[in-house]
Order: sequence, then structure tokens, then C-alpha cells
Amino acid sequence: MLDLTKLAGQLPEISQHLQREAKAAQQRLERAQILLNEIQGRQEEFTAQYEDWRDRLIFNAALPLEPIDTCLTIPTPPAQHSVFATDGSQIAPSHHEIAYCYLINVGRVMLHYGQNLHPLLDSLPELFYKAEDLYIARQWGIRPEEWMGHRRTVSEAQMLAEMAVRWVQPPGAHRDPNLALVDGSLTYWFLEGIASEARDLLLPPILAAWDQLYQERIPLMGYLSAPRNSEAINFLRFPACPHPNPDCFRYCRGEEMNGEAEGGRWQHRFPCQVVDPLRDATLWAYILQPGQRGALWRSSAPILNLYPEHLRVSFCYVHVGTEIARVEVPQWLAEDEDLFHQSLGILLAQVYKGYGYPVALAESHNQAVVRGGDRARFFALLEQQMIRTGLQNVGISYKETRKRGSIA
Repeated sequence: MLDLTKLAGQLPEISQHLQREAKAAQQRLERAQILLNEIQGRQEEFTAQYEDWRDRLIFNAALPLEPIDTCLTIPTPPAQHSVFATDGSQIAPSHHEIAYCYLINVGRVMLHYGQNLHPLLDSLPELFYKAEDLYIARQWGIRPEEWMGHRRTVSEAQMLAEMAVRWVQPPGAHRDPNLALVDGSLTYWFLEGIASEARDLLLPPILAAWDQLYQERIPLMGYLSAPRNSEAINFLRFPACPHPNPDCFRYCRGEEMNGEAEGGRWQHRFPCQVVDPLRDATLWAYILQPGQRGALWRSSAPILNLYPEHLRVSFCYVHVGTEIARVEVPQWLAEDEDLFHQSLGILLAQVYKGYGYPVALAESHNQAVVRGGDRARFFALLEQQMIRTGLQNVGISYKETRKRGSIA
């Protein structure tokens, strides 16, 4: 049991620390706004620096595709439109259960507005129990639990494309405005750190699903709530650079500048990191008004070099009223201005309908989530089937048995 009386003496110290942090954050924000104003008058110059020296940078900076001070009001959505979303959950493998296997459950949602059509809300479970499913990733140093999560991402993309494409294709094609939504980023950063053989099993099916959406001109958007990205903020490091050109390998590699950070903490940082660790969303919260989007940016994540050109990721920040959200889109959608703005209108309406979070994404999560009772019923059903087929000594480990019953 948590003893709160022992923590009471630390509360004043915590309060003082938070005050120092708030003051330091305000100073960083003011410096960022100064750098932002400097870029507005010299954006072409800094964009040229980015293009000329990007191979010599030791940080990832996104490239603005529009004036950096862009603030555009998002239009109202069409009266008739459809929204598709998927999200996944899982039962992780455990040696303490009656069988070593895992289950992926993908929730599907299809909502229609202004069309007098029934919605689709269901989930599709898939069981993985073969050795090639459970142990294939060990050769690349990936644990089964991690591999299960990666496989879930693939299943979510494939089911999203299948659901959306089936809806718009004949017979009875419904080519009203549509939007396919993904919970989270379209940039799969986790793929950068795994073996290429493993990556080749994961990324191609995802990109193939996205390409299906592209062929049918179904907009795809990734929605990130409470984003912690700093790709756009990193572009501010160009005007902050004290050197003749941003050649990090020549001037800064291995030569970090030591300095006392705000709040009395010592940090190691480069000379251009004058606003670190400020996040993109914090800055754009002071720029955007509710219902507005900021400039479009092209992401520079190294993993995107493996994406085809039309599926590489661009993003913008949107003030949805309750927070600053990051919205990611494939390049083909970013280049179609009318369809992009129409899709943002549908997305913002989803946020309003969901009281701060897209309702289609929330419902797909609710359809997918595996609760404790579902897990227990699944293993009970599996146990019954194993006994029925004549298997002996079916049961959980003594550890699991003891954890489920307490003598206290």
C-alpha cells in the first residue's frame, strides 16, 4: 500500500521544481518565436541550406512545404461522407498459460454520414500458434511479444485497406467523400532498428495496402494525439547555427557544448540547440487558433527512404480545440490541395463528434480491446478443445495458479 505521509515532505520541493521548469519553458518558447520570425523573412535561404547540407546534418529536420507561418482555417466537411478506421489489440504469448500462442484482434469501424446507411462495428480475431509465427523473429533478436506488435500493425493496415476499397468498388460503388484513419504515425520508426530481413516481411504489405487506397483515391491520415515530435522545431536550428554553414560533421560532430541549462541542470548540447527540448506542439499551440492548421512539412525520417515517392509522409499540426494534434498524410494526398483540405474537414468533424478525439478511432479501439474476461473465456475455450481432442495434463503453471488465488 502506498504511504502518502512519507511523500508529503517532498511536495514543496516538487512544486518549486515545476515552477523552475515552467519559467525555463517560457524562455525557450520566446527564443523559438524569435527564430521563427527570422525564418519568415529568409525561408528560401534556409530551405536551400537544408537541401544543400542535409547529408552533413546530425539531426532530423523536416522541410516546410509552405510558408512557415501558415495558418489556414479548416473547411466544414461535406454533408455526405464515410470514415474508415481500424485498431488492434492482442493476447500476448505466455509460458504459464495452457498453450503458447498469441491472438491479434483488429477492430473495424465504418461510419456513414448523411447517407442513411448502417455503420459497421466489429472485430476480426486471428490466432497464431505455429512455430514459424512464434519463433521466426528470434533469429533477428526480436522477442515474440515485439514481433506480435509488428504483425498487429500489418494486420491493421491490411484490414483498413480491404474495408475501404471494398466499399468504394463496384458493385454499388459509393464514391462519396471518404477518409481512412490510422491511430498514430504513418512513419514506422521502429523498423529502423531491426534486421532488413525482418523489415522486408513487415513494410511491403503495409505499403501495398496504402497503395490500394491510393489507387482508389481514398485519403489516408494518421492522427497523433499529444505528439512529442520535434522535427519542425529542428528546422529552427538553421538560423540558430553560429557557423558559416550547417556542416555538422565539420564543426560539431564530437564537439558538444557544455552549458548550464535553465533550472540549474547541466546538459550537453550543440550550439544550435537553443530551444531544446521544446516540442513542435508546444510552439504551434501559440500560433494556431482552434479549427486552424499550420504549414505542411515533409518528414525526413531515414526509414522513409524505403517508401515509394507517392507514399512518403508529410505532416501538419492542427488545433482541434482541445489540443494540438499532428496529422500525417502520404505525399500524393499532400499534393492534392482540395482533397487534403476536404479530408481535414472530415477529420476535424470526427474530433468534435468524439469530444476531443476522432470517434471512429475511439470506436475501433473499443471494438479491438481484449478485456480480462475475454482473455479468460478464450483460454477456457481453448482448454475445452484441447481436452476434447484427447490431450493430457492440460493446465496452467503453478505460478499462474497461485497468482490467481490469494490466501491474504
